[in-house]
Amino acid sequence: MPNSARKLISSDKAEAYDSFFEVFSHLYKELKALGSKKPAETLSESKVKIVNRLLEDMRKIMEEEPEYKYLDMLDSEMLPQYSDAILILSQYEGALKGFKERYFGYDEYKHKHQWNIG
Repeated sequence: MPNSARKLISSDKAEAYDSFFEVFSHLYKELKALGSKKPAETLSESKVKIVNRLLEDMRKIMEEEPEYKYLDMLDSEMLPQYSDAILILSQYEGALKGFKERYFGYDEYKHKHQWNIG
């Protein structure tokens, strides 16, 4: 799809995405590894706090996106099992993929991939 036909986002949202994407990827990978060993084990309160802090930042840039209504936080009152946390993070992974597909693309004039800032 040509760059001109793509949707535009603010530079703040693009920078926010870039700042948390790698952190999210590593966190998700780590939780999946821990969860594969003991999926029914409960996350500690400190792990839930760390994950929710990241999810909250992600939700801020996703507020106007169609996937937003599916992006839940981890329940800090009733600590989730690893399998529940992995399921929630998989929803974020899908939402982030859709976000990037909408707003990141190849600029044929600059001959490079970049965020479509507007």
